[in-house]
Amino acid sequence: MENNFNLPRNNKKRIVIIGAGFAGLKMAQKLSDSVFQVVVIDKQNFHQFQPLFYQVASSGIEPSSISFPVRKIFQSHSNLHFRQTELLAIDHQQRTISTKAGPMEYDYLVLANGVNTNYFGSDNLERYSLPMKSTAEAINLRNRILSSFEQANLTEDVADHAKLMSVVIVGGGPTGVELAGSIAEMRRYVLPKDYPELDFSRMKIFLYEASPRLLNGMSEKSGGKAVEFLKRLGVEVNLNTRIEDYDGDKITLSNQSEQFVSNLIWTAGVSGKQTKGIDATLYTRANRVLVDECNRIKALNNVFAIGDACLLEGDDAYPNGHPQVAQVAIQQATNLARNLKTKKTWKPFSYTDKGSLATIGRNMAVADLPGLHFSGVFAWFLWLFVHLMAIVGVKNRFFIFINWAQSYFSRDQSLRILISPYQRSKPK
Repeated sequence: MENNFNLPRNNKKRIVIIGAGFAGLKMAQKLSDSVFQVVVIDKQNFHQFQPLFYQVASSGIEPSSISFPVRKIFQSHSNLHFRQTELLAIDHQQRTISTKAGPMEYDYLVLANGVNTNYFGSDNLERYSLPMKSTAEAINLRNRILSSFEQANLTEDVADHAKLMSVVIVGGGPTGVELAGSIAEMRRYVLPKDYPELDFSRMKIFLYEASPRLLNGMSEKSGGKAVEFLKRLGVEVNLNTRIEDYDGDKITLSNQSEQFVSNLIWTAGVSGKQTKGIDATLYTRANRVLVDECNRIKALNNVFAIGDACLLEGDDAYPNGHPQVAQVAIQQATNLARNLKTKKTWKPFSYTDKGSLATIGRNMAVADLPGLHFSGVFAWFLWLFVHLMAIVGVKNRFFIFINWAQSYFSRDQSLRILISPYQRSKPK
């Protein structure tokens, strides 16, 4: 096969990792001292810290602070390589993959390509709602929110003010809860200073969740406390309520009521990506590919899946699959890297739940640790520490810490700028 990726020719076995998220990056790092040639493939040339997308969207931190170049991580490791392209198909019999840049051979293939936003079959929601699954989408969301206030400031129509200023967030998971709290704090402390001509009593923040509680992946105590914190910030929380349709202007709810709003943010679900070359029968709910206890895709040789994209059957503690969170992805990557490096019997994956955290606002957070549930100021500081330490790069940690400190003491953010994609004007 023609080697068109400019990779060193050697006798090392090649491990190709698809995706530079938590799982893919951790696995590459764990294999940095191995005898393999490791190639990471991703559409973007940087790692994205997804838990803080909402802070980019609400002007809390800069996009560059939660993004880190993959090549910088690989600089000191001669066996780690990165290629920016996109996976198209797998031929597991020939042990090759097809990408937009051409074919590549592999000895071991690891799918760590994450998930997409799940709109549950609604074309209108996919077309008109605002997702937040990438840095680019978080920037777009920030632009959309700020643009809405600029538009509201250009009109005296009261109905337009309410529609442009209000925000609907769909999904009561950590992303939805944290985003709702962040926007609510902007409404209380920041936006009235920027737009003194607008009446902010017209700005409503709605959070809709189809299930009976928030934060389904956490304890009922934490879910109830999140509702309490959000209501304290003036967020209107609606449980047992689904969004049936949205045409970009009007929302139709499951109780058949209607609501007019310009900004609907969709955080309600995720779905895996089916890859050509993997039989459709190997996928289960939400397009998660079935793997065995060592994360090997069933019926395929030397092809593995880790992170959000896979579902491990047979774990009695998680009959519906492990939570789609960073800790699962990191632990699966660590276990698979160990197995690939060892010549001993492979170790089955076993998830160790280290706890869950969610922040709602200043001094307001919830924490579920093994055998312990608490909320408030201490949970908030714990959330700050854990997320700051998880950021890749000392420089990124420093800038995020500075932004957080400034926001804490001034109750303000200085990143409320509209940056639209450059469009060259057409010659006349």
